[in-house]
Amino acid sequence: MPLMSLLGENCLEDAGQEIKKLGFKKALIVTDKVLREIGTATQVTNILDSVNVSYAFYDEVQPNPTVKNVNDGLAILKDNNCDFVISLGGGSSHDCAKGIALVATNGGKIQDYEGADKAKKPQLPLISINTTAGTGSEMTLFAIITDTDRHVKMSIVDKHLTPIIAVNDPKLMVGMPKGLTAATGMDALTHSIEAYVSTIANPITDACAEKSIKLVSDYLLRAVENGKDLEARDMMAYAEYLGGMAFNNASLGYVHAMAHQLGGFYNLPHGVCNAVLLPHVQSYNAKNPMAAKKLAKAAVLMGGNVEGLTTEDAANLCVELIKKLSKAVGIPSGLKEIGVKEEDFDTLATNALKDVCSLTNPVQGSKEDVIGIFASAM
Repeated sequence: MPLMSLLGENCLEDAGQEIKKLGFKKALIVTDKVLREIGTATQVTNILDSVNVSYAFYDEVQPNPTVKNVNDGLAILKDNNCDFVISLGGGSSHDCAKGIALVATNGGKIQDYEGADKAKKPQLPLISINTTAGTGSEMTLFAIITDTDRHVKMSIVDKHLTPIIAVNDPKLMVGMPKGLTAATGMDALTHSIEAYVSTIANPITDACAEKSIKLVSDYLLRAVENGKDLEARDMMAYAEYLGGMAFNNASLGYVHAMAHQLGGFYNLPHGVCNAVLLPHVQSYNAKNPMAAKKLAKAAVLMGGNVEGLTTEDAANLCVELIKKLSKAVGIPSGLKEIGVKEEDFDTLATNALKDVCSLTNPVQGSKEDVIGIFASAM
């Protein structure tokens, strides 16, 4: 986890003083053009100005950050002699910034760090300021970078990727469009449920996952319907952070392993891919007794009545409640709707089983099984 996490309304204002205490001189701010255009970035630079910290910008981050994004940002960091990095945005900005900060101190290229624990040195200090409530990237040791040459999303998992400060101010989230709010919120739910049924879950990660599942179920629709609902935004920020705590330690499963391939192959939004796949993967996982028991409890957390139901039926209820919430917030009904093609299933399934996230799925299947899940989600 980060050494410090700032959460709650107006907590962005506290970040400046913490940066001042650390004695940093110049930041590379990693973000996208939209956040600069709408003035969100100015809120951050005003704070840096107030504590006499200078800055340079890399604002070309794409929704699925690429190797080129990392390389371009690294060049600006070096040209400006930046001694720390600030990421501003959602998972894309945070992941790109992690890639820049890691290569800055470890050398080589970002592809060298694909997989788990490949870095030997801590990354350049990173402060992650969140504007979405979903990925958890502002506090995790995960980064996902797209290798466009291979059409693959690289999973980079390394303790050296953890930001030193995470900032979750709900006021920065009120401008999120409905579609992004829905997709990122379902991403948070996916993190929590996958961590909950993971083969390496434990009582601590379960506690985080359970609270996150409950908060998403209670507040996501409110946040989608009224983006200015600060209570809903705040509770979704806590939900996504708790989801990050859960999967940061219990890892994930087939939903993410498969969604990473869809994102890398078709350049699709990560949260949407997760949301579409989530119920189908959990239906597959329910054949595992441990997973079925956890899903039955998740059904209760999502507001379901399991009285008189078998564990199997309660797990199936959880799957239906996921579908119901997904539909209510406007997520596409299937993969076909977002452009996925059946002729690509073989390649997608092959690569999904190579993804590090697949290792902790509660049911370990064959390539044919994964193809079957893709087919069921069409």
